[in-house]
Amino acid sequence: MSDIGHQYTLMLCWAIFMPSSKFWEAFFMDAKDISFIQDQIGYNFKNTDLLQQAFVRRSYSHENGGENNEVLEFIGDKVLDFIVVKLLSDKFGYTKGELDDFDSENDWDEYACDYCENKLTEIKKQLVQKQNLATCIDELGLAEYLIMGKSDQKQHADEQPSVKEDLFEAILGAVAIDSGWNLEKLQDTVELMLKPETTLEEDDEDNYVALIQEWCSKETGNIPLYHFEEGSYQATWYMPFDGISQNCNVLGSPEYNKLMASTHRCLLKIADDIPIFRGFGKSKSEARKNVCRLAYEWLDKNDRLHTIRNELENPNRNEAIGQLEILARRGYFTLPTYEFEQEHDENGNPVWTAKCCVEEAEYYFDATSSSKKEAKKDAAFEMLKYVLEEF
Repeated sequence: MSDIGHQYTLMLCWAIFMPSSKFWEAFFMDAKDISFIQDQIGYNFKNTDLLQQAFVRRSYSHENGGENNEVLEFIGDKVLDFIVVKLLSDKFGYTKGELDDFDSENDWDEYACDYCENKLTEIKKQLVQKQNLATCIDELGLAEYLIMGKSDQKQHADEQPSVKEDLFEAILGAVAIDSGWNLEKLQDTVELMLKPETTLEEDDEDNYVALIQEWCSKETGNIPLYHFEEGSYQATWYMPFDGISQNCNVLGSPEYNKLMASTHRCLLKIADDIPIFRGFGKSKSEARKNVCRLAYEWLDKNDRLHTIRNELENPNRNEAIGQLEILARRGYFTLPTYEFEQEHDENGNPVWTAKCCVEEAEYYFDATSSSKKEAKKDAAFEMLKYVLEEF
């Protein structure tokens, strides 16, 4: 028997006699894969077979035997609904006894909410809708780990939003079973996977998690990599760390006290040529927000943020008219306008003056040429150089 035939026979015997979950682990997910997935969702499994089962499609189990992720998906769907309702209640609800003007003798300590039922239903729908869950899976980089049968592979099921939605819910179901339905761990996982602050925060400029996700997508084509650790800020002082930590040197300040009370650390890597960042928080979600803010501030300080100058690969005179229009349509300013004036020189030759104006610009730019088209190009190029520098 050839070496290849011998290896195939051994593999086949292994598949028959090894428990199915162990067979999956041997041939589909190695320790590095499992570690990556756990870092991205912020939960470490006691039973990693459950994690792997969350990625197994029915098409695979139908062809190869073993369990799939459908029951886990059912469980995760209910977990997601409950945790999202709890998040909305925590953010927008309160008992009147918590208010400063509460009169314990005359007022009822009732539950109240900033939003009515219809508004809460609308927000919940936005958070748990199929496309949002699919986007979260994409941003976490998890779809590529799906374990699919031949029929799913032919149909590229891993690219379908409904399949990604199922995966999101199956992961939550696996966490529920593995954690013994630990509410704190389930909420941590939902917050880290769902990123509810993207929907709930009113000011997009303060949503540093989304800003870092966008920066990584545009600048590196990769996803941000997170790693979570538990432990107080005090327990980290002796640990060697080459990256950038969230720190505070003012003893007794509110910032210092907040750091000292932290129970979670989050490490963040966004690019090979940028230091690793470390943030702290009372929850994993808060630690992630803080480390993303730290990374964003570092990018800003070191001129690494995506700006208007990154929109054009090669600003140049010949394409300046079209390049100005591209920037305008991407929202940096209103569409430029042009004015033209024709005169003649002493020999009777035409001399064209073109003026380029942008409403948001402090100046206008003009240029002259014997050709109306060339004058327009020159004026547009001067405006282009100005907006790339000033906007």
